[in-house]
Amino acid sequence: MPKNKSYDSDGETTTPRINFFGRGRPVHAILGGGKVADVLLWRNQKLSATLLFGVTAIWYLFEVVEYNFVTLFCHICITTMLIVFIRSITAEYFGWNPPKIPELISNEDAFREAVSTFHRRLNELLRKFLHIAGGNDPLNFFLVLTSLFIISVIGSIFNFLDLLFVGFLCMETLPYLYARYEKEVEYHASQMTRKASKMYKRFDSRVLNKIPRGPVKEKKRT
Repeated sequence: MPKNKSYDSDGETTTPRINFFGRGRPVHAILGGGKVADVLLWRNQKLSATLLFGVTAIWYLFEVVEYNFVTLFCHICITTMLIVFIRSITAEYFGWNPPKIPELISNEDAFREAVSTFHRRLNELLRKFLHIAGGNDPLNFFLVLTSLFIISVIGSIFNFLDLLFVGFLCMETLPYLYARYEKEVEYHASQMTRKASKMYKRFDSRVLNKIPRGPVKEKKRT
């Protein structure tokens, strides 16, 4: 039996639901499928909460308390040395194990995985940017220009550290919220994309198609 299609008020078929990132895979696999994806999707809740608390504390110290970086770095080192010194003395006295470097910091595979994921995503982003900037996707070309303009306006209001903090919050929350409310997000995104596509078609028919173009020269056949 043929599938029923829904139509909008202009008699056009509605756009099918969008899958972000060209999704044919779970969000966890798209984010790398390792420890980085576990952190972004809050599967390792302790580590995700620790990172969020640490970055928030750093932002608070620099932006609210207005700490100088060198002063803050020296104070952290002094505090750490005192804690390690007291811990070592008490460990020797009570027969405890001496303090060790945390596994997350000493684990070389975790750093390699994070760098590899960042490198792969950066290459994909640059490849898509060159594809869109070359005029191969006019709709996304205008969407990217609009998004960059909005970001530039936001950047003129907030300083660089605030933008980094907001970006980290988005990385820590948006993938998790998208994975949890996937159907709702994709439904509303498909509606917005359909409206944007209709607006672009009207702009193309009323403006772009009326721009005079030179005659196309036919290639000589040998």
